[in-house]
Amino acid sequence: MAAALTAGASAGALAACGITAFGGTSGREDGPVPPGAKAECPGVPAPDGAAGRQLRGMWIASVGNTDWPRDPGASAADQREQFTRLLDTAAAMNMNAVFVQIRPNSDAFYDSPYEPWSQWLTGTQGKDPGYDVLAFMVKEAHARNLEFHAWFNPYRVSRHDDLKKLSPKSPARKHPDWVRKYGKGLWYDPGLPQVRDLATNAVMDVVTKYDIDAVHFDDYFYPYPEDGDFPDDAAYKAYGDGMKRADWRRRNVDTLVESLSGRIHAAKPWVRFGVSPFGVWRNKSSDPDGSATAALQSYDDIYADTRKWIKRGWLDYVTPQLYWPIGDARADYAELAPWWARQVKGTGVQLTIGQAAYRVGEDAAWRKPAELSRHLTLNARYPQIGGDVFFSASDIAANRRGFAARLRADHYTRPAVPPVPARRGGQAPPPVQGTAAAPAAGKDGKGVKVTWRASQGAASYAVYRAEGARPGCAPVDPRRLIADVRGGGIIDPTAKPGRSYTYSVTALDRLHHESPPGRGATATAPEG
Repeated sequence: MAAALTAGASAGALAACGITAFGGTSGREDGPVPPGAKAECPGVPAPDGAAGRQLRGMWIASVGNTDWPRDPGASAADQREQFTRLLDTAAAMNMNAVFVQIRPNSDAFYDSPYEPWSQWLTGTQGKDPGYDVLAFMVKEAHARNLEFHAWFNPYRVSRHDDLKKLSPKSPARKHPDWVRKYGKGLWYDPGLPQVRDLATNAVMDVVTKYDIDAVHFDDYFYPYPEDGDFPDDAAYKAYGDGMKRADWRRRNVDTLVESLSGRIHAAKPWVRFGVSPFGVWRNKSSDPDGSATAALQSYDDIYADTRKWIKRGWLDYVTPQLYWPIGDARADYAELAPWWARQVKGTGVQLTIGQAAYRVGEDAAWRKPAELSRHLTLNARYPQIGGDVFFSASDIAANRRGFAARLRADHYTRPAVPPVPARRGGQAPPPVQGTAAAPAAGKDGKGVKVTWRASQGAASYAVYRAEGARPGCAPVDPRRLIADVRGGGIIDPTAKPGRSYTYSVTALDRLHHESPPGRGATATAPEG
């Protein structure tokens, strides 16, 4: 999983983790350990399921060719290479998730029966790129043990306002009565049941066909306010039921979120559903339950009642976009992070924070390379905050002013296992057996090779390393995690020559339930 940063990064700014996984589903020839098999270390507990757990991710935006693909005219091979380079950047940062935009404009990064291929792939909406883009992306993410969160925009049609420029296969061309011109773009009207059906069908097509880990929405529900009101008079007249228009609009968005949550979990209970809303729900001046801020309000301005979605349990996670620095006069990060922590407390909804990597270097507050590191330090005060997601991938790769290297040095020196989601089922696989460690062979002869017998039902394996010879059965310290990988073995090149280490391995299911460790194995790293 070693990788340097992509072009634009200072040389050597980020050290990769160095751990290399191998072996497919098992590095051993013996079969997987089945459920019910006698554990090697009975009575030894599984690691603390909360200690050190974090989701660490980055958004990979496709709209406008923001992050990927940077060049829609590139060959399929070049596009694939660009994408894997971004994944390698995430792995080098010790991240464990990517949030990839696969439906940016009522189009698709997969062969959809409902919508045309995305223009951001080939430059022409509806043109087949010649490969199964989404299958490739999911496979490559999982090969690096990165969760794949499939990111959909439910209502945006285009960033221009000319229907004739859309593919003839676009639902917007076929049903222009669903579409509204607003600002400089085209939007589906969220008040129409047909529009909600289209968004639901697009999402469920991906859920049923692809091995994604989560469905992800960002902050775009009703469009952000521009000149004039959103032109939904016809839909309001037909479906408003005498409600105030603002309440009706919120009900429309609520309906989509609630119904889609149920559909996703009925089809695949392990697939999560999360939203990344604008960072201010309501200001305290508007609502005593709001935050002490003076900013745009998602409840009032884009009709997204995220707080209700949390309280009703419609979401598995929420990732508010807290794109302000600590001390901001209108929306202070130090006010908003604890406000969101209070909203999720006791709900089972996981909270991760959306971080503004794109703003680094923008003004005086963001010229400090440690600003985002300060955010993560503040987060540690609140146990409800379970990680961070950075917008966006190209900014992490560029490492402006050394901010990404600072994040890794201050907070991400070791890998992390994501938290276990509530209400999604799952259970820990049987403990691994047959852990073995030996000096690495090969022309370099550096480090230690660790192998184990696979466990039935395991999606990944966590490897822990302790100093000295400590073979046998013992609990593992979550702070000693050095790898969370798919496969049946690793090579640890960071073992210092002549030093002895004991390695212990646990098995995890795809929802990160973790088994107790198997018997530890000791090896001495070879001299140089």
